[in-house]
Amino acid sequence: MECFGAIGTLLGCSAGAAVCGLLFAAFKLGLLYQLFHKTETKSPRHGGESVAEVLRAHGVKYVFTLVGGHISPVLVACEKVGIRIVDTRHEATAVFAADAVARLSGTVGVAAVTAGPGLTNTVTAVKNAQMAESPLLLIGGAAGTLLKGRGALQDIDQMSLFKPLCKFCASIRTVREIVPTVRKALAVAQSGTPGPVFIEFPIDTLYPYHLVSKEFTVKNPPKGLMGKIITWYLNNHLMNLFAGAWETRDVSPLPVDIPQATDDQVQRCIELVSRAKKPVILLGSQATLPPTPADDVSLFAQCMSRGMLGKNSPIHIRQNRRDALKEADLVLLAGTVCDFRLSYGRVLNRRSKIIAVNRDKTQLLKNSDLFWKPTIAVQGMFATYHHNPGYFLQESKHTNEKTEHHLNPLKVLHQVDELMAEDSIIVADGGDFVGSAAYILRPRGPLQWLDPGAFGTLGVGGGFALGAKLCRPESEVWIVYGDGSSGYSVAEFDTFGRHKTPVIAVVGNDACWSQISREQVPMLGSNVACGLAFTDYHIVADGFGGKGYLVGREDEDRLNDIIRQAQKETQEGKATLLNVLIGKTNFREGSISV
Repeated sequence: MECFGAIGTLLGCSAGAAVCGLLFAAFKLGLLYQLFHKTETKSPRHGGESVAEVLRAHGVKYVFTLVGGHISPVLVACEKVGIRIVDTRHEATAVFAADAVARLSGTVGVAAVTAGPGLTNTVTAVKNAQMAESPLLLIGGAAGTLLKGRGALQDIDQMSLFKPLCKFCASIRTVREIVPTVRKALAVAQSGTPGPVFIEFPIDTLYPYHLVSKEFTVKNPPKGLMGKIITWYLNNHLMNLFAGAWETRDVSPLPVDIPQATDDQVQRCIELVSRAKKPVILLGSQATLPPTPADDVSLFAQCMSRGMLGKNSPIHIRQNRRDALKEADLVLLAGTVCDFRLSYGRVLNRRSKIIAVNRDKTQLLKNSDLFWKPTIAVQGMFATYHHNPGYFLQESKHTNEKTEHHLNPLKVLHQVDELMAEDSIIVADGGDFVGSAAYILRPRGPLQWLDPGAFGTLGVGGGFALGAKLCRPESEVWIVYGDGSSGYSVAEFDTFGRHKTPVIAVVGNDACWSQISREQVPMLGSNVACGLAFTDYHIVADGFGGKGYLVGREDEDRLNDIIRQAQKETQEGKATLLNVLIGKTNFREGSISV
């Protein structure tokens, strides 16, 4: 009898395991879901419409793209609901433009590119957005759900590529997943430390049923049982792909989680600041992030925070940061990181009280185990601090320094600064020439200076300027290019023309990668790979539908007139480029490039 009991127990366990196995298989195959949710085989709708509905509900106004068949339904649907589609000449530009929109609008920037090489072309721009803490959604095409890993066109492991770069990555498996996944991605992009998110859309999740079903038809299935199994499996996969696809779903924004300082931390900070006699605020890019309006933030400003205090503020430290920090009795690192820009914390006076505020815990305490220690470390958002950090200002010299054959770059920049409009947005894209511009050009207000940030990426110019002009169509948008960096995005003059986004570009053309050459030649005795040519970038701009000007030494006395003419052309709708032939100065001698 005990033997029969044991057999019964085993049979019972086996039956239970079998039932569990069958239920799991039914779940994975979508059979259970299909019992309660209909597949509308006659519906003309497609997954791109679901994407567009969510983006519109979240206030997205622009989708930047370089078109590809994998993502066409998204672009068509977005245009139909009033979202402007802006196509560029390179996928990286599309992401850079979305990055600029995120910075200037306080919403999530959106870019959509095709599968495979379309996505790999965005990697640098996505990494730049990650390091710049820009909330950005990258939409990517992908091979069909059943064709991944089977040699389909442009099929690669995209998820592994973007997981290290993005806060959130997802691959859509059924049409019904689109709405909740896009909502979640947009919330994650803005929560905590903002950053990029990525969703890949297999092509069969975006096109309508009647088109997708044709790809699932087996013309000559194997005979016998195997043929029936394959036909059933494909049909079931198709039905599950669209089951419940068009049921009503909430498309409204999810709550965004933003870290906040505790009342105790705020009180301790107030006490330290109130006792300080020589406080200095190092204001980082996080000060421009929502929900606090950038206009309300009142300071050495770096990267995106340049311009917070206007162009002539008596409390803005434009240079001499190191001397100011030596004298400071309190330093507030407001979204500023102790990385290479602060010599990993070595420039901070060990006698100073240090308040560090950052949304990201890792950035908050970076290198605090080596060269500095925070008195108070707050993981949270930087809001508004009102205290006079003193006056440290040094105007650039060398403006009268003679260059041998061409224009003095510092004088050129000073004249640009004098003539640019008060609403101007400055986009910085380059090395040596842009490094000088950072000292001389004075952003007129908050969010009127755009640079790549800590990653030091070249090539942001065209995309950043495109996004900026769309967000602020009435403003002058200036790209300050080095001649080397201009090569990355000068083709976007075609985009500026087609999308009626006239900008002004100033190319500091010294026929050299000067920031590298400045160190390489004295250290290693060779200028190899640093030399360029005095290329006719003005003719390139003409060829792409813009208006180019060549500006040389012989034009020195009428430089102001040329700049004003470029401004006039831009106001009339023509993107312009000033190809300014510049000489060498010693102004940035000793600057670092690594």
